[in-house]
Amino acid sequence: MADDTIYTIGHSTHSEQKFISLLQRHHINAIADVRSVPYSKFNPQYDRENLKKILQRHNIRYVFLGKEFGARTENSECYSQGQVQYDKIANTQEFKNGLKRIQTGVTSYNIALMCSEKAPIECHRTILVSRYVIEKLGLNVMHIMANGDLKSQQEILKPLISLNNDFFYSIEKQIEKAYKKQEAIIAYRQP
Repeated sequence: MADDTIYTIGHSTHSEQKFISLLQRHHINAIADVRSVPYSKFNPQYDRENLKKILQRHNIRYVFLGKEFGARTENSECYSQGQVQYDKIANTQEFKNGLKRIQTGVTSYNIALMCSEKAPIECHRTILVSRYVIEKLGLNVMHIMANGDLKSQQEILKPLISLNNDFFYSIEKQIEKAYKKQEAIIAYRQP
C-alpha cells in the first residue's frame, strides 16, 4: 500500500538495469512520465514504447502524463514573451486533472514522476510539478538521486533559498522567489 509520498526520478543516461534498480530500491511500482515529448534522442530505451515494455517486465505500471504536466505545453496562453510560465500551466484544467490522477494513484501505488534530467533542481518535475503536489495535495516529495539516495523537496530547494535569503521576507516568500528564479533559468523557451 502506498503512503503520502510521491517520488521523482530523472532517467538521465542510466542503463536499463541501473534505472530499474533505483526504482526497486525505493519500491516504486508506477511511473508517471511527465515529459512533454516522451522520447529520448540519445537514450532510446526511454522512448515511451520501449520504456513501457521495460517497466512491464519488472511489474511497474506506466502512465504518460505529459499533456497534464509537461513543461512544453501547446497552450499559447501559458507563454509570456516566448517563455512558458509555470504558474499559468498550474492553473490549466489539464494540470488540475493531473493532480487528481496523482491523488487517486498514490492511494494504491508508490509513484515516481519521471523526466529526463539527472539533477532534480534542473527539471520542471521539481520546480513545477512537485511544488504543486506539495501545495495542492499536501503530499511529501522525495527525489531519487542518481546514486540512489533520497532528498526531500526542501533539501533540493535549500541552496536556492539560501541565494534568496532576505531578512525582510518570510520563508514562504523566499521559497516563492527561489521557485521563480529557477523557473526563469530552466523554463522552456519557444524557438
